[in-house]
Formats: sequence, structure tokens, C-alpha cells
Amino acid sequence: MAKITLRQLLDEAAEAGFGVPAFNINNMEQGLAILEAADRCDAPVILQASRGARTYARDIMLSKMMDALVEMYPHIPVCIHQDHGNNEETCLTAIRHGFTSVMMDGSLEADMKTPASYDYNVVITERVTRMAHWVGASVEGELGVLGSLETGAGEAEDGHGFEGQLGHDQLLTDPDQAVDFVSRTRVDALAIAMGTSHGAYKFSRRPDGDILAMNVIEAIHEKLPSTHLVMHGSSSVPQELQDVFNRYGGDMPQTWGVPVEEIERGIRHGVRKVNIDTDCRMAMTGQFRRVAMENPREFDPRKFMKPAMDALRDLCLDRYERFGTAGRASRIRPVPLDDMAERYRRGELDPRIEMRRAA
Repeated sequence: MAKITLRQLLDEAAEAGFGVPAFNINNMEQGLAILEAADRCDAPVILQASRGARTYARDIMLSKMMDALVEMYPHIPVCIHQDHGNNEETCLTAIRHGFTSVMMDGSLEADMKTPASYDYNVVITERVTRMAHWVGASVEGELGVLGSLETGAGEAEDGHGFEGQLGHDQLLTDPDQAVDFVSRTRVDALAIAMGTSHGAYKFSRRPDGDILAMNVIEAIHEKLPSTHLVMHGSSSVPQELQDVFNRYGGDMPQTWGVPVEEIERGIRHGVRKVNIDTDCRMAMTGQFRRVAMENPREFDPRKFMKPAMDALRDLCLDRYERFGTAGRASRIRPVPLDDMAERYRRGELDPRIEMRRAA
């Protein structure tokens, strides 16, 4: 099956009321585990790569690997997405290497450390959207900055994360501003800030409404019912994965992630894409530690990789089932990029039209 754009996949998700986990990858083993899980439960897939992943794996290797996964699982629709693009070049080179979707993260300046002005975010995101839509690729924008409502700080990951502290006005997406942002940039999906952050150490306690503002999602969905919302930093950091990691020599302090039931609540209010990275890393590295401790003479990397892949596959299966993604792949007929480009040129996918209809 051909690759699929993010816009088509999220349109399908909105119509049927499900969400799609977006798994970050940077190597073959991750890709195989994610696609094996999708194959088992008939789920469409979003594979995404950060700038750090592209540097680690190299663009040619990464793009060829993703093409190979699409070829190996021809019945599974796969969206290949650039995560947290920092400028036009990052986004356009991703498209050149076969990505069907890009995120232009204008919430931070190009250094990915300095919070950007709203005007900067609008201008650069609109520019990337205009260029990507010309060839049929999708664009995700971000409004608000990912960071902790408890501390006001962000967590750096793969070169992305602000320095210092911010107030709640910057860490929570304003619903009225979201309406203006979508109208002016014409993005296909909107990542919002509501207290989540990158990495394992998201919350110092099980999150409630004071530190995980799910009400922001609900308010934005009420104003933008046709806009696909995205939750970043949404690993759940399961207790069982923490326990495995620590049982076999790790030193991870007690921490809390985003409860799956809160993600399910978000899906009921317009969340269609859910970014997951830390959980995948923990599932695999816990098994690395286990094999190393139980078999200290083992030196074959495959003996470490195979159980790690099994653990990641099981995690992905759980998320496909919980988010309602399972059973959806065979119902999707991918639209070629050229046809998507024509639909953009005709204005069929312009969010301003959908906003007027909703009004």
C-alpha cells in the first residue's frame, strides 16, 4: 500500500472517532516492531523522525528503511512524518526524502531553545504549509510551548526544549488564538500545549487538572471542531516499565506520565494524533538491561534486540487497541500526493471553509 498523508489519515480518524499513536523511530528494530504490531491488529501507522533521529540514522538510510517497511507491509497505510521541524529547510528536505507530512514547530525559534513570538510562529508556519501543500504533503503546527505546569520548565529531547522557565500564558494554548492561528496558517493539524512535556519526568505526582490541563483540549475542540488536534509528550511512562528498568540495574526515580485514560478523553474531544517516544525507549532498554543482567556472558546484539522488539511490539499493540486505531487499516484507500496537491489547490481542504461551516 502506498504511503499516506497525515491529513488523509486524520480525516479518516475524525470521521470514525479514533486516535492514531505517532511513534518516533531512529532504527530498523523500532520500525519492525511497530509495523508488526500494526499488522497483527490491522492498524494504520504514523512513523515519525526528529531532527536528532535524522542525524543519527542519516536521511538516506532512514528514508530507505521506511520505504522498505512500507514494501514489507503493503496492506498497512503508513504516514511518514517529520517531528519538530525547526525551519523551512528541515521540513522541505524531509519531503524531498519521502516524508508525507512535516511538523513546523514555530513555537520556538530555529535554535529550538528560545520561545518565539506569535507573529514569527504564524509567518513561518504559513510559509511551510504553503510550500508543502503545493506537493500534497501535510503540515502540523504548534501553538504554545511544551513544558511543565508544575515547574515552568521544559525537558530537552533530541535538541528540542526551551531553556529557563515560562509562565502558564506560554505553556497553555489560548483557544481564541488557536482559531486565529489555524485560519492564518491553514495547517492540517494543531499541536497544543496543556502541561505535557518530553521525556520520562513529566509529573512529580499522578497528574490532575492543575498540572495536566485537559480542559484546554476541550475548549479548543469546541471552537475548532473540524481541526485535528495533536498531543505531544504523551508517553504514559507505565509503572511496569519503570519497575523492569530499575529491577535490572536502572536508577529511574518514581515518575508519572500521561494516563492512557486521559489520552482517551482527549480523543473524544478532537485529539487525532498522539506522540509517543519515551514509552518505546523504556520498553526496549528495560529488556537490554534484563538480558545483560541475566546473561552477563551474552555478546550477540540480536539476543538483546529480539526481546526488546517484542516488548515494543506489545506496547504498540496496546496503544492501537486503546486509541481505537486497531481494525482501521483495511478500510483506508490512500490518496496519492498529486491528488492531495490538487485538492489543496482547489481549496477543498482549506480550514477557513470548515470554520465558516462550523460557525
